[in-house]
Amino acid sequence: MGSGDLERSLGLFGTMMISMGAMIGSGIFVLPALGYKKAGPAVIVAYVLAGLVVLPAALSKAEMSTAMPESGGTYLYIDRAMGPLFGTIAGIGAWFSLVFKSSFALVGLGAYLVIFAEPLGGSLTLVALGLGAAVVVLNISGTELCGKVQAVIVSLVVVGLAAYTVNAGFVADFGRFAPADGFATHGTGGVVTAAAFVFVSYAGVTKVASIAEEVENPGRNLPLAMLGSLAIMTLIYVAVVAAVVGLSDAEVLKHGGPNGGASLTPMADGAAALFGGFGEILIAVVAVVALTSMANAGILSSSRFPLAMSRDSLLPAGLQTIDRRFKTPRNAILLTGGVLLLLIAFVPVVELAKLASAFQILVFSFENVAVITFREANLSSYEPTFHSPGYPYVQVIGLLGGLGLLTQMGAVPILGAAGIIAGGVLVYLVYGRSRTNRTGALGALRHGAAENEDVVDPAETD
Repeated sequence: MGSGDLERSLGLFGTMMISMGAMIGSGIFVLPALGYKKAGPAVIVAYVLAGLVVLPAALSKAEMSTAMPESGGTYLYIDRAMGPLFGTIAGIGAWFSLVFKSSFALVGLGAYLVIFAEPLGGSLTLVALGLGAAVVVLNISGTELCGKVQAVIVSLVVVGLAAYTVNAGFVADFGRFAPADGFATHGTGGVVTAAAFVFVSYAGVTKVASIAEEVENPGRNLPLAMLGSLAIMTLIYVAVVAAVVGLSDAEVLKHGGPNGGASLTPMADGAAALFGGFGEILIAVVAVVALTSMANAGILSSSRFPLAMSRDSLLPAGLQTIDRRFKTPRNAILLTGGVLLLLIAFVPVVELAKLASAFQILVFSFENVAVITFREANLSSYEPTFHSPGYPYVQVIGLLGGLGLLTQMGAVPILGAAGIIAGGVLVYLVYGRSRTNRTGALGALRHGAAENEDVVDPAETD
């Protein structure tokens, strides 16, 4: 299917709403308490720091998306830049990252639903599993939100968040942010650790690149949507997290969750003082809508990675099977959904958050390297209409910043990231290597000849 087969119908507003919609989820409704446990009130600084580390990757992906305004996103760019080995690693890493994020969102969604049904309090995992199965069925059935509906939902959620923060301004105790009261309770190290922990909050900022074929004037709208949504969401995160900290009891945030862990419903914890005493229920409703949309979009997006890799002969052909009735990649969705349900059932919720962030940091680091590869290979076909400012320093800073955050996450996430790399290498060697002879722009750079016949032209993405 060529790029001309899809209608470019998404303008700047719709594109930005999709990007913001992918970020309005667990980063707001679940992660603040987990971050607070690591950094205290300084968790607001952690969100800003995470956003700054994401910025280079957003600039890099904005550039690549204007050079290759086709479907495929992260996997496509890294594969075309660095070859199928790195493409396999990145594709599997991006897939795992979104699956972990969706799993975490569904656990958080279940926690907010428990507010409506207290008797289910001891069955949070079962609730999350049921929700996960329902979302998988919806994806197979072809049920998804169109751009206009997504824009309406995101707009309503943003209005709800604005009302929450404004109301909090009248009743919250913002004295907790005074340095004398222990602003950074775990020092600078705690802030950096919290930043690594909440990094996954920004994972959606570049997701619009996967629908680049359907964006009007992509050379203008894609960079504006990515960078604009990143700036707006950073401000929203800081405002909402400040309200959460100011409204809620510190001990509830740190120990109000399952088994005495951090709360999974931080926005509802102190909301009873808002909206005439109905704050808890209203916030729970907003959270359920936002997290459902995010989880559904996460499965929708993540299932397309094995589909794209199968089409490039890096994964078995069965994963590109399209359901005759619903016209959806049934096998890729079933694989994604099966892994999601296993994660919910057997992986502790805190580890889900850590692993999602770790894999996302790894993928964003690859994206910074991909831009450097394209630029240095000097391919005549690589002609982005947007150029990342500060090249290559911005990309190097983004790479080093991401790796620095990764080292703060503890042994399990680092081992998980290493496992993804090892798994990607194994899949490529066992299956993909004999079925493809591409080298990507890295091959041109390595051989010193951009016209190398084995190099895939970035414009040739079919």
